[in-house]
Amino acid sequence: MDTEVQGQEQSSQELDLEEITKKISFLDKWREIFSYHRLRTNNTNPQNHENSHISADETEAGAGIPQPKGQGHLPSSSLCSIPKPSIISSKLGGSPISLAMAEKLRQVLFGNTVHVFSYNWRKACFRFHDPSSDLAFALEVGKGGARSIQMAVQGSIIKYLLFTRKVKDCNFRSLCEISKQEQERALATALAGILWAAGANQKATICLVTEDTCAASSRNYSMDDFTEPLQLFEFLEKEATEKFIYDHLQCFKGEGSHGVILFLYSLIFSRTFERLQKDLDVTTTHLLQPNAGGFLCRQAVLNMILTGRASPHVFNGCEKGKSQETLHGVLTRSDVGYLQWGKDTSEDDRLSQVGSMLKTPKLPIWLCNINGNYSILFCTNRQLLSDWKMERLFDLYFYSGQPSQRKPVHLTIDTHAHHWERDQQEDKHRAGRRFSPVEMVIRTKWREATINWNGTAPFF
Repeated sequence: MDTEVQGQEQSSQELDLEEITKKISFLDKWREIFSYHRLRTNNTNPQNHENSHISADETEAGAGIPQPKGQGHLPSSSLCSIPKPSIISSKLGGSPISLAMAEKLRQVLFGNTVHVFSYNWRKACFRFHDPSSDLAFALEVGKGGARSIQMAVQGSIIKYLLFTRKVKDCNFRSLCEISKQEQERALATALAGILWAAGANQKATICLVTEDTCAASSRNYSMDDFTEPLQLFEFLEKEATEKFIYDHLQCFKGEGSHGVILFLYSLIFSRTFERLQKDLDVTTTHLLQPNAGGFLCRQAVLNMILTGRASPHVFNGCEKGKSQETLHGVLTRSDVGYLQWGKDTSEDDRLSQVGSMLKTPKLPIWLCNINGNYSILFCTNRQLLSDWKMERLFDLYFYSGQPSQRKPVHLTIDTHAHHWERDQQEDKHRAGRRFSPVEMVIRTKWREATINWNGTAPFF
């Protein structure tokens, strides 16, 4: 009888323990949801973005600007899929971030310490399309402000795959045949190269999320449960930087890794707050700008990825503003260039025109900003920009990052076509070819170019 009672008590205890475990798991799930939602609703200075006209890259689901009570709720699908960061051991030897550093980081990014990253930013990472496919070399690109960073990094990935790695034949076909291991090596090399350049080729800093919260909270700082557990790892050699990133690549490419934010943090700490202050000018005091409930990268972020320096403008050197203030542009040619075209941009605005430093990079790869949408244009011929004869008739490849694009678009550029031939072709296709934004951005570099889409319908 005693044995039977003991057995019932033990069974009851096991059931109780199982029930408690289930309840704890359930509470943990809802604690994460409410913690994230609380961060989005604690700002006393909400911004009104009604009737904003935005491009595809500017749309943000789940705004990063905290909303007033009763507004700005995350959609139910987002609440169930809030990504968790990839966490590493706190015993790797990094330096924990302090509250002062976290506040300074927030100030440099947002201009205050209460804004936090939106859902689209938090889920953004560096993930490739399937290996050995038409887009094996290309990153999958999401929505919102993180997209411009992903596309800028894409330029460095193509740089490595076409012009840096030691392969017998680096042609377009080779881009589509790379393996998963080659994808990972390309990403590690690209990220390390960008961080090393930002650190003036002297030092790089990598930020990773650890299991321990390092930075304490304060009344004026909104915790996001992601920045506070950061540890910073400094490297004095480029090769060591690349190896560390490769060894911890899951922290940048894995689902829920917050990989783009981690890279942006690493970029800022590699550049250092002191250098950033010298790079920027009166037109740009922080790196992200609010737009339609989310945040977009200012030009300084893109220039920091492309050139290593956070110059706020795209013209060459320095210029004087309307009040005779000094404005900072691009000082040297970079490996990856930059082109931009917008339907509302005036050619008379000299300060918005891309200078030759970005327009004519060392390698034929360009990050393109077309009406606020970011894409990549590249040529497989390394000599394109170093031999003028190569620029008469050549091929370019265009990757928009849109989910509907299954393979890069092959374009043939003719810069010496007869005027009457070009006019005849444009009249024939007046409803399409003449006004394609892709053609317009190409013509900011090759003004008289005729573009053949080789059977592909022009992009609009």
